[in-house]
Amino acid sequence: MSEEEEGQPEGARARRPRADSLRNRERLLAAARALFADGGPDASLEAVARRAGFGIGTLYRHFPTREALFLAVYQREADELVALAERLRDHEDPLDALRLWLRASVGMVATKKGMLAVLAPAAGAADALYADTRPRLIDALGALLRRAVDMGRARDDVGPEDVLRALYGFCHMGGEAHWRASALRLLNVFVDGLRPAAP
Repeated sequence: MSEEEEGQPEGARARRPRADSLRNRERLLAAARALFADGGPDASLEAVARRAGFGIGTLYRHFPTREALFLAVYQREADELVALAERLRDHEDPLDALRLWLRASVGMVATKKGMLAVLAPAAGAADALYADTRPRLIDALGALLRRAVDMGRARDDVGPEDVLRALYGFCHMGGEAHWRASALRLLNVFVDGLRPAAP
């Protein structure tokens, strides 16, 4: 028994492997997100495990298939976007808050874009995940948009579904190498267009 473990209740020692397992899972998710962002969905699971500092067996204990890993990455990005919307609700400029959230969303759209072919064999699981995350993202975006409208910073005839459709469109306008930079430029034009017309 280590010095840290001595004197600890039996329950605390029993929980330690669970905490280690959660930390390992977080490291694997971080490595997967980084590799998928750099090289797309074709990054090997061995490369993910190596980047996280583990062997492939550790990865498979947490994510038995590539599909399971992709779904976990997508879920994590959705959770972070919802949390980001909460933090941005008090931003001094609600239109800038909306812009920041949409820019962050480009990364999630890129993840989903790359996952579609990989997730085809697990379509049921993917559909269930998207059905769960979409309403949460609509609510998060809707709160930011309503605040911008209420403060007179955005027009009132555009809804969160409209904004998401525009976002997805910007991110799927071709497979060129520099699509992300193009999507971000188009997002800026779109957000500027949300300003209410001058009286």
